[in-house]
Amino acid sequence: MTVLLENNMVLLAGIILLAGLGYKGRALSKSGAIGTCVIGILIAAGFKGYGLLLIGIFFITSSLWSRYKKKSKASVDEILEKGSQRDIFQVFANGMVPALFSLAYLLVPSEVWMVGFITAIAAANADTWASEIGTLSKKDPISILTLKRVSRGTSGAISLLGTIASVAGAGLIAASASLFWTEVSLTTAFLITLLGILGCFVDTVLGAFIQATYRCSFCGRTVESPLHCGKPAELVKGFRAVNNDVVNIGSILMVALFGVLLAA
Repeated sequence: MTVLLENNMVLLAGIILLAGLGYKGRALSKSGAIGTCVIGILIAAGFKGYGLLLIGIFFITSSLWSRYKKKSKASVDEILEKGSQRDIFQVFANGMVPALFSLAYLLVPSEVWMVGFITAIAAANADTWASEIGTLSKKDPISILTLKRVSRGTSGAISLLGTIASVAGAGLIAASASLFWTEVSLTTAFLITLLGILGCFVDTVLGAFIQATYRCSFCGRTVESPLHCGKPAELVKGFRAVNNDVVNIGSILMVALFGVLLAA
């Protein structure tokens, strides 16, 4: 009992430390740091230290890529609804699905929940890497709606660099999971990598067809935020209720459930 309590305290300390470092490094807002603690505790409940290590790999690498060549991404930040400092909604959009699978594993231990958990993180990592690295491409991405080049950071667009980044992001999570858990074979890791990449493309499709896109009434730019230049922006595509956070959690949930069905 004493050893179990000590282990739990170590895990809790690690969660708080990660959230604190994220806040101090401006990767997280105050609400984002709180959200990170909540997600971390839920993940630790089911998958203990290995689960935290996996979500930690996602968080740390994504934050590093977000800060990499930040000045070069200034024009992209003008389009996005939120900046690189993640709030609680962004944290939940990427972490809530893995947390739910962790709770499912706690209640009914099964390898299928583990596959869903890893797949969810692989999809989140693939999409984040694609977004952060893809914006550094020398060529503008291509919209899957019009097949024409659009501004970097536009939802529903893809680039070669971003696609390569998504493969690397999903592969890193799958490879790490195969090291942490003996149940994750090379075949399973390969499947999870493919599902993670698929999640990134599902995110792109949802972003192209249903995510809200606005046009600023002042500067004329196409943006994700309903407010721009201090004025309400005009909705030109998608649904107001569907922002990037909704798209993220939707795409992650879809491929994670697909992974669970395949594993079952």
